[in-house]
Amino acid sequence: MYRARFRDPAGSIREGEYDPATDTVAFGGEEYALSDPDIDVLAPTDPSKIVCIGRNYADHAEELGNDVPDRPLLFLKPPNAVASHGDTVTVPAGKDRIDWEAELAVVIGEQCKAVDAADAMDVVAGFTCMNDVSNRDDQNREQNWVRGKAFDGAAPLGPVLATPDEVPTDAGVELRVNGETKQSSDREHMIFDVPTLIEEITTYLTLEPGDAIATGTPEGVGALADGDTVEVEVEGVGTLEHDVRIP
Repeated sequence: MYRARFRDPAGSIREGEYDPATDTVAFGGEEYALSDPDIDVLAPTDPSKIVCIGRNYADHAEELGNDVPDRPLLFLKPPNAVASHGDTVTVPAGKDRIDWEAELAVVIGEQCKAVDAADAMDVVAGFTCMNDVSNRDDQNREQNWVRGKAFDGAAPLGPVLATPDEVPTDAGVELRVNGETKQSSDREHMIFDVPTLIEEITTYLTLEPGDAIATGTPEGVGALADGDTVEVEVEGVGTLEHDVRIP
């Protein structure tokens, strides 16, 4: 099953069941076409926080010249970082390198703490796509990565939420810039799998309904340019698309 969030023509935020065959979402006995210009597609979740995982693919750690961590490397993105499918993301001006990073994102379905890995999928509402847009200039100068990772629009999410049964355990993760493939891998190449990540995170943090976990990016990151169109595709979810503006 798929779920989508949208703003209807009256300006109300709605959430309903999405039909990928017709690109429509059902709510209140009506169907809305997400391609309708009077409909705004929203990020499929409104998280209190996004917990991100660094270096969760060995090939990405290698391309950055970093060691593979012996436990999940955690950092946070706040709600202001969320952007939606179809948005134009304006990134910080005057930077030498703003990178793309395709990621599978996990959306939490219930408040949870101290979750055992064996029970972790019970708290998962579903999966979506995310681009962990990264300001390398400042990321390389600071330890907490606020300037590097938490700026406005730094976490495009979408286009919809897919329940776990829709997403293969070896689901492909791909990113294209202006139609050219830049990243291509799958879930099986993650160092720490989803249950392990949930167990580790909830050892320290309470996760709330709607919170997201960005599970890390594979090799192939690179610099964005003004006017780029980015597509992040996760097998079983769909394709998140957004444009880039550099002031």
